[in-house]
Amino acid sequence: QVQLVESGGTLVHPGGSLKLSCEASPLTLEYYAFGWFRQAPGKEREGVAVINCRDSSTYYKDFVKDRFSISRDDATKMVYLQMNDLRSEDTAVYYCAAGWAGTVTPDVVWTEEEYSYWGQGTQVTVAS
Repeated sequence: QVQLVESGGTLVHPGGSLKLSCEASPLTLEYYAFGWFRQAPGKEREGVAVINCRDSSTYYKDFVKDRFSISRDDATKMVYLQMNDLRSEDTAVYYCAAGWAGTVTPDVVWTEEEYSYWGQGTQVTVAS
């Protein structure tokens, strides 16, 4: 059973930055697409950013474009989400997910059913 492990969530002030990490061992990153999703209190889970490691293509929701950046490190099998200019509305539990690179095509990158493996989530709170 593959279990992704997220870390890095904490309390941060508005305008601050935070880097979330996703440990993806034992997966071989190049075969997978990785997504960061988030769920705010009382809301449905939503996609934030995706990277397809097969071709390094990246996708971002409009509300995080130019603020968040997804990246990966094949050697350490880590996937990251760099978050800048954080806002109160970014407060949520952030989840890392992995799906086969060949099936996570551009038209379904935000479809949770395309992701086979999920982490437990890490809490990000943006408050003064």
